[in-house]
Amino acid sequence: QVQLVESGGGLVQAGGSLRLSCAASSTTLTGYAIGWYRQAPGKQREWVATISSGGSTNYADSVKGRFTISRDNAKNTVYLQMNSLKPEDTAVYYCARPLIYGTNQILGSWGQGTQVTVSS
Repeated sequence: QVQLVESGGGLVQAGGSLRLSCAASSTTLTGYAIGWYRQAPGKQREWVATISSGGSTNYADSVKGRFTISRDNAKNTVYLQMNSLKPEDTAVYYCARPLIYGTNQILGSWGQGTQVTVSS
């Protein structure tokens, strides 16, 4: 099973930026599609973005044009660059292998996630 570890969260003012990282602890990410997901307080976990093994990307409408998912296979890491952050982006962010693209259905289990808090 692929174990993924999220990092890079923090507190940022509205309009600011953060870059999240998703790293594999014991295996290569090359060849796997990876998705980013988030869960805000009191809400269901939702899909944010996906990058395929070949580098194709897809985004939820709520983040399109503001977030960019990318991968560096040499560093065995997938990133989520988040710009123009809004208070409604506040959530715990997770990365995982998608089971069904565009949904929160994943392969394996959820990790610890990384907290992103956007102040107004």
